[in-house]
Amino acid sequence: MASAWWPCLILALLSSLAASGFPRSPSRPLGKRSLPEGVANGIKVYSTKISCKVTSRFAHNVVTTRAVNHADTAKEVSFDVELPKTAFITNFTLTIDGVTYPGNVKEKEVAKKQYEKAVSQGKTAGLVKASGRKLEKFTVSVNVAAGSKVTFELTYEELLKRHKGKYEMYLKVQPKQLVKHFEIEADIYEPQGISTLDAEASFITNDLLGSALTKSFSGKKGRVSFKPSMDQQRSCPTCTDSLLNGDFIITYDVNRESPANVQIVNGYFVHFFAPQGLPVVPKSVVFVIDVSGSMHGRKMEQTKDALLKILDDMKELDYLNFILFSGDVTTWKDDLVQATPENIQEARIFVKNIHDQGMTNINDGLMRAISMLNKAREEHRVPERSTSIVIMLTDGDANVGESRPEKIQENVRNAIAGKFPLYNLGFGNNLNYNFLESMALENHGLARRIYEDSDANLQLQGFYEEVAKPLLTSVELEYPENAIQDLTQNAYQHFYDGSEIVVAGRLLHEDMNNFKADVKGHGAANDLIFTEEVDVKEMEKALEEQDYIFGNYIERLWAYLTIEQLLEKRKNAHGEEKENLTAQALDLSLKYHFVTPLTSMVVTKPEDNEDQTAIADKPGEGEHGDPTARSMAYLTSYQPPQKPYYYVDGDPHFIIQVPQKDDDICFNIDEEPGTVLRLIQDPVTGLTVNGQIIGEKGGNSDSKTRKTYFGKLGIANAHMDFRIEVTPEKIILGNGAAQSTLSWLDTVTITQDGLSVTINRKKNMVVSFGDGVTFVVVLHQVWKKHPVHQDFLGFYVVDSHRMSAQTHGLLGQFFHPFDFEVSDIRQGSDPTKPDATMVVKNHRLTVTRGSQKDYRKDVSFGTKVACWFVHNNGEGLIDGVHSDYIIPELF
Repeated sequence: MASAWWPCLILALLSSLAASGFPRSPSRPLGKRSLPEGVANGIKVYSTKISCKVTSRFAHNVVTTRAVNHADTAKEVSFDVELPKTAFITNFTLTIDGVTYPGNVKEKEVAKKQYEKAVSQGKTAGLVKASGRKLEKFTVSVNVAAGSKVTFELTYEELLKRHKGKYEMYLKVQPKQLVKHFEIEADIYEPQGISTLDAEASFITNDLLGSALTKSFSGKKGRVSFKPSMDQQRSCPTCTDSLLNGDFIITYDVNRESPANVQIVNGYFVHFFAPQGLPVVPKSVVFVIDVSGSMHGRKMEQTKDALLKILDDMKELDYLNFILFSGDVTTWKDDLVQATPENIQEARIFVKNIHDQGMTNINDGLMRAISMLNKAREEHRVPERSTSIVIMLTDGDANVGESRPEKIQENVRNAIAGKFPLYNLGFGNNLNYNFLESMALENHGLARRIYEDSDANLQLQGFYEEVAKPLLTSVELEYPENAIQDLTQNAYQHFYDGSEIVVAGRLLHEDMNNFKADVKGHGAANDLIFTEEVDVKEMEKALEEQDYIFGNYIERLWAYLTIEQLLEKRKNAHGEEKENLTAQALDLSLKYHFVTPLTSMVVTKPEDNEDQTAIADKPGEGEHGDPTARSMAYLTSYQPPQKPYYYVDGDPHFIIQVPQKDDDICFNIDEEPGTVLRLIQDPVTGLTVNGQIIGEKGGNSDSKTRKTYFGKLGIANAHMDFRIEVTPEKIILGNGAAQSTLSWLDTVTITQDGLSVTINRKKNMVVSFGDGVTFVVVLHQVWKKHPVHQDFLGFYVVDSHRMSAQTHGLLGQFFHPFDFEVSDIRQGSDPTKPDATMVVKNHRLTVTRGSQKDYRKDVSFGTKVACWFVHNNGEGLIDGVHSDYIIPELF
């Protein structure tokens, strides 16, 4: 997921105003009032507000600062804002004495000529440049006449990307002086509902924490407000310095009751996908480490420290190896080895003994790693359901062996052949980062710069943690054919735990009623299909009613994501393809007023009969230097065959359809709650189904009046080493040692050899064994506050003829043909339910005509089924007595 790898997913701001000649980082003795209250060299900043509106991860941020020149002469005022490298500026305005000068986004070359002309006349300078690891600094200066007021307003937008299970908004706060009205206000609206929300700051004291900072969330809305008074801003009770200097961080996540969420507004859709509870896919990882002479000293020690920590986190099902490159290439082992405790200990000794030497042979190091992974896969040395990863770390450019970047890229691309991702980590600034990034992107990975600092080892560890837990591989997101256009990237090699896949697009027909999205992927134990289906009109109506939503947010989210991905593709394109990608990204940037690497924003202010021009550009990392509550989610409805059918549903009512008679027989089993009954056992196919009985809330000991149901079902296939435990709360799939937990709120299809499991959200689960039998489990949900009843399950069998003649159990024994005769129909004790005499299995029984419900098609009301009821726990109908079918446990 190439777009989701910034070290922190951030929304960062810095707002400062400084008069000409006033130092940006003043240092004053504590307690000394060296300047008038809130005034710096004649300039008073009387208001700074940072307003953030986040709707479905898309952040719209406005930074507004107001100041007045109290001096007797004109002063130059500077406005600085630090914003995320992932953000696009969308607007900047200057308002001086009530007159507003708006910004215009233009193609970069056009803006550059206008800007150079202004600079040559010595008028002004405004620019955006890199500022540290995560931020870019926007700076603009303007002359303000004596007594005049000026307002700066910068707007930018970005898609917050999920990182280690959270969305993080990182605000850099540094007003540099006391501000009468200082406020940070963040309003968050998430249709899935907010599950966690927190805010903290490096500079916050207990006093500020208790009164100036408030945070709250309920349902879909969250709010954070930070509004310190001037006294609370002071670095000491008598100081004029501000203690507001540091990081202000907001983190949140959304409810994950369903693995996916689709939202549609005004003909555009966005699809968020982040499943929970899946087992981790085992991985084969080769670390390709630069040990050339330039890595000597702290860089090498930090790299070794990070590798040792990474080894501690390796799982025993993983495979690994180390390849060291300098002038030549050295491997720890000839082949991949499993991460057993013994091998990990040996690897630790190897890592501790790594030392730097010689030149930089990137090509041969990478080719050795790729060959090793390909060989392991071809020779079946690693698990079939595992994935492969190459992680390379270098601090320089290739200077021995094949050293041409374009040729190295070609070699790597041909060797990997799209089978697995390459992640490139560039240590420091003395390297060709664009080359590392380009090579990683075209091999479904990404590049990350590791900054030379005291925490470089933590940066390395942090990156590994992001890719340490793949939950799905070969992920594809599919949508209705001939119904969408302009789709963003919808295929990913991996889905990693704690991240999120986001796809957006346009609907071809805005009048469509239903929208269906499927996500397919390979899991640790089986293949999965997650399905989300929404009612378009109901969703749009629900979203329009919300106060927090800003306008066409999904359309702008789509434009943001499209531009971001076009720019990534452009890095590896050439000739006509690059021209086309550039044209598309430029058109969208201009249409949606985004400052991207292809555009600039120009602000022109008339001054002394001449133009004063400021420009905002966007640098790149490679440059050296600094759903709604009404959302419906159902798979296409399961349509069961008409006959024959066998099921148990309700109190528990067993219903047997006899094809030869075109009639039904039913019976009850009255047992204590907690009893487990054998429903089906087939020694030939290896299938067994057992059910555990539950009772009413509070427990009713009267066997004549109490109601009992099935509250837990166990479906197992001994031949496949597969089992499913189903309760009204969750579904647990077990395949050997691997286990997955799914919710009834999921809509998902899981497939593996000879097996398909489909969960239809809050409705039913369909289990099919290849060409064999199909089981349907129906979920019955009751009012949570009902004083007596609780949720329960129904169990239905389809295609029972596909099971062997040896099948037995309370249901299974009836899968074989049998006959019965009914005679002497007469009035019973209930005039509406006649009695009769039934001859079955050489027994003469008194039976009563009644009816039960079949809930396969309609889980709420069911379909009425007439049947002959056999009394006394089915005595005479079932083989033996009902207690013969009681077993000690579910499996």
